[in-house]
Amino acid sequence: MELSNLQPAAGAKQSDNFRRGRGHGSGNGKTAGKGHKGQKARSGAPRAGFEGGQMPLYRRLPKRGFTNRNTLEIVAINLSALEKFENGATVSIDTLIETGIVRNPKDGVKILGNGELTKKLTVQANAFSASAKEKIEALGGTAEVI
Repeated sequence: MELSNLQPAAGAKQSDNFRRGRGHGSGNGKTAGKGHKGQKARSGAPRAGFEGGQMPLYRRLPKRGFTNRNTLEIVAINLSALEKFENGATVSIDTLIETGIVRNPKDGVKILGNGELTKKLTVQANAFSASAKEKIEALGGTAEVI
C-alpha cells in the first residue's frame, strides 16, 4: 500500500446532496436526520464552535505571530543540481521543470552556491546568491536575472 493508492473503505463515504424531510419513503423524512427534540433539532440551533456560553476554544487560545500577505515563496536550487546539463547549455526555469529538478517554481527560483559546477552554462533565474554567481562566471558562464 502506498499513499497514492489510499481511498476510503467501501460505503464509508456518503453523498450529502439529497433532500431531507420529504416523506418517510425518501429514507430521510419526519425528523430529517435531526433526531427527536433537543436544542440541535430546533431551528436557530447555535453556530458551530458555540460552547453554551463558556469561553470558546478559539478565544481561549493565545494569538501568536502573523502571516505576511506579501511573502514570496522562492524555490532554492544548489549549483550541484545544474551538473545534469550539457556544457554550453542555457538553463531556464522551463528546462529545470523539464529535467525534474524543479516541480513547482511557485514565486521564483534562486540558485545557491552549494556544490561544485564544472560546466560553462548560461543560467536564467529569478535570483542568485553571491557565491553561485561567482562560481558560474568563474567558468565563463553567465548568470542572468529574469
